[in-house]
Amino acid sequence: MFLNVVDIDVAYTKHSYLVLKGVSLRVGEGQIVSLIGPNGAGKSTALRAIFGLLKPQKGKVMFRDENITGKRPLEILKKGIAFVFQESSIFPSMSVYENLEMGAFIQDDKNRFEENLQRVYELFPILKEKHKNRAGTLSGGQRRMLEVGRSLILNPTLLLVDEPSVGLSPKLMGMVFEKLIEINRSRKVTIVMVEQNAKQALEISDYAYLLVDGKNRMEGTGKEILEHADIRKLYLGG
Repeated sequence: MFLNVVDIDVAYTKHSYLVLKGVSLRVGEGQIVSLIGPNGAGKSTALRAIFGLLKPQKGKVMFRDENITGKRPLEILKKGIAFVFQESSIFPSMSVYENLEMGAFIQDDKNRFEENLQRVYELFPILKEKHKNRAGTLSGGQRRMLEVGRSLILNPTLLLVDEPSVGLSPKLMGMVFEKLIEINRSRKVTIVMVEQNAKQALEISDYAYLLVDGKNRMEGTGKEILEHADIRKLYLGG
C-alpha cells in the first residue's frame, strides 16, 4: 500500500484530549483521496500526523512500506511527501520566483530546480507571468496557485492538501480543483485532500473517508459517498 495510516490516536499535546481516536486510512498510488466531515472532526489533524507535525500516541503511518511515524517533517519531505497548508504560507514581501525558490531549499541541484520550475510554470502560467512581482500583490486564487506550485518544486509523489478552496470564489474554486486533477493525472502525483466543500471533493475523488468526532464513520468511493442518502442530507445540503 502506498500510504497506510493504521489506527492512530493523536492529541496536540501529551496531556490534552485525543483529536483522532483510532483513525485508519489507506491510499493507493495514483489516487485522489478526500477526507470529509464536520468542523472539528480531525481531518486536518490527520494530515498533520502524516507529515510529522504531530506524533501519534498510538498506531503508525506507513509510506511505501516504511514506517514514518514520528519522523520530522524535513525527513518526510525528503521522502517525497509535500504539504499545502490551509493557512497562507507565502512570503508576501518576496517575489513569486523567490517563493518558488524557497520550495527547493533542501535541493542542491540547480539544474533540477530549473527543470521543476518550468513544470510549475507550465501548470500555472500566471506564476511565470508574475514571477518578478511581490507575492503579496497576488490575488487570493493566485496565492493558492503559488502555494501549490511551491509544494511541487521538489517533485513529490504524495501531496497533502488542506482546504484548497478556502476563501475562493466558486469560479476560482473550480479552477483549483481542475489543477489538482491535472497534477494527479498528468504529473502522477497521489493526492490526499481535506475539503469543506465535500461535494466538489467527492466528485473528483477515487476514494473518500468520512471522519466524525475524530473517528472513522464511513468510507467508500467518491461516487458511493456522494450518492449516500444520509451523507447528502448531513454534509452535502440534501
